Amino acid sequence: MRIIVMGQQAFGKAALEKLLADGRDEVVAVYCAPDRGGRPPDPLKTAAVEAKLPVMQPKSLSNSTVIEELRAFGADLMIMAYVIQYVPQAACQAPAIGTTCFHPSLLPLHRGPSSINWPIIEGATRTGFSWFHPSEGLDEGDILLQWECRIGPDDTLGDVYFKKIFPQAIASLTEVCDLFRSGSPPRTPQDESKATYESWCRSSDAEINWSSDVDKVYNLIRGTNPQPGAWTTVDGAKLQIYDARKCAGDGTPGAVVEIDDAGVVVQARGGRILVKRVRPQGGGKIPAVKYAEDVRLKPGTTLGTA
Repeated sequence: MRIIVMGQQAFGKAALEKLLADGRDEVVAVYCAPDRGGRPPDPLKTAAVEAKLPVMQPKSLSNSTVIEELRAFGADLMIMAYVIQYVPQAACQAPAIGTTCFHPSLLPLHRGPSSINWPIIEGATRTGFSWFHPSEGLDEGDILLQWECRIGPDDTLGDVYFKKIFPQAIASLTEVCDLFRSGSPPRTPQDESKATYESWCRSSDAEINWSSDVDKVYNLIRGTNPQPGAWTTVDGAKLQIYDARKCAGDGTPGAVVEIDDAGVVVQARGGRILVKRVRPQGGGKIPAVKYAEDVRLKPGTTLGTA
C-alpha cells in the first residue's frame, strides 16, 4: 500500500520508522506540524528528511489546495500518529481506502487531548489505546482495533505511556496495515452512552489540596508526572512534586511530618505522601531531601492548601 504518515513528536517518528522497517508498504509523504521559530525541528520531520521523503507542513488542513495536494500523492491509506491539528473529513477521505487515527484511551472513554492523565487522576485501573476511523467529531468514529492494559497502583503517566501504550501501539501498526490490506477493516461503532470527554490537563488542574483523601492526592501526583506536574506551595513559592509514594499515618493535612534520607513526608486526609523528587520554582528536578536542606524545611511546616 501507499501510505501517508501524519503526526508529530516521538510517537510520529516511531510510527514512521516502524513502517519503513517493516518494508511492506511505501510511505509516499509525511505531514507534520509547522516549524516553531527558535525550536529544534519536530522529530518526525527530522526522520522523514533523513529518509528522503516529501515533508509537508501546512498551517491548516482545511485549505482546498492542501486537500488536492493530499489527493495528488495517490495514497491508499493515511495513518494519523499523534495529530493535534483539526483534520477535516475531506482530508481523511483523500486516500483511496481512508484514514486511521491513534488515540491513547479505550474510546469512547476519555476523548480529548490528555486522555492518559485523567484515568490515572480518577483512579482507574485499566486503560489502553484505540485505532479508529476518524469522523467529524473529536475522537469519534468507528473503532478499528483496541488494546487494553492495567494501570498499576503506583504507575505514573510516564509509566503508562512510555512503558505500556507507546511500544504496544507502535508494534500494532503491522496489524493496522494488515487489516486495511484485507479489504474489510473492522468498524465497530463507539457506544455514545459511555462517552466521556476531558480537556487538557493543565497546571491549574494539578494543584494539590492536602485536605483531600490521600488516594486522591496520590492519583493526582501520579497522573501528572511528568506533565504538567502536581504542585503545592511552600511559604508562597510553587513546588512541583514528582516521584512519591503513599504511606499510612494520621495528622494535620498539609503538615510536613518527617524528613529523612527517603524524602519528605506530608500529611493528607487518611494517610501520608512520601515526596521523593521535586522541582522548586525556577529550578530543576532534585531529590526532596536536598530541597528540604536548601530551604531549611522543618517538620510542622504547612504546605499549600489544606
